[in-house]
Amino acid sequence: MENEEIDLEEQVQNKKCGCSHKKKERSKGEAKKLINRLNRIEGQVRGIKRMLEQDAYCTDILIQVSAVNAALNSFNKELLAEHIRTCVAEDIRQGKDETIDELVVTLQKLMR
Repeated sequence: MENEEIDLEEQVQNKKCGCSHKKKERSKGEAKKLINRLNRIEGQVRGIKRMLEQDAYCTDILIQVSAVNAALNSFNKELLAEHIRTCVAEDIRQGKDETIDELVVTLQKLMR
């Protein structure tokens, strides 16, 4: 199964579709919303660092790390949903079937 994932990833990379050079223009509202989420996550990570510096109890730190992981997963879900609704849907409408392979590789990476 892992070899299949690697093969699919190589196939996507080897296609001359320019996938690694794509850009996504976001509305100011969408970008602001995502940046605000990342700023909160960044603050949580700094808080964990302070906890370590202040010799906080291990389980207290672990709980905060779990909260950061949950926040990052939530960020990923939102970004992925928006990607599918916009980029993937538009590419499929334009007949760019390689976008499906790209999405499959991305989902495989997210599920590791």
